Amino acid sequence: MQAMVKPIAHPDADQIELSAVLDALSDPIRREIVLRLSEAGELRCGAFGDTSSKTNLTYHLARLREAGILRIRCEGACRWSSLRTDELDGRFPGLLRAVLDAARLEGGARLGEALVARDVSDEANPPR
Repeated sequence: MQAMVKPIAHPDADQIELSAVLDALSDPIRREIVLRLSEAGELRCGAFGDTSSKTNLTYHLARLREAGILRIRCEGACRWSSLRTDELDGRFPGLLRAVLDAARLEGGARLGEALVARDVSDEANPPR
């Protein structure tokens, strides 16, 4: 006997609220998830395991889904995530692109800061 898969609830496009979207995107882990999905299209939920613990990741994915940013679909034992880009653009034109562009800039700035910190540390502690 096969187990029944509980349907996953998603808000309709006209139910997506700007405040919920902005709140969900205020977290850096959730922005990283959205950024990866924007580049990949669709990913298994397990593909984000390096961003957070499994329990915490479940929470973040649920927040993004409840805000109307993600669509989650089940296929066998796997759950797949994708961005609701067309629906978000229809409701809030340009918002997702602006957030993604800012997240890419922010990520590049963090990488640059990490490289500078490493270089400064290397200069302070030269190899013997």
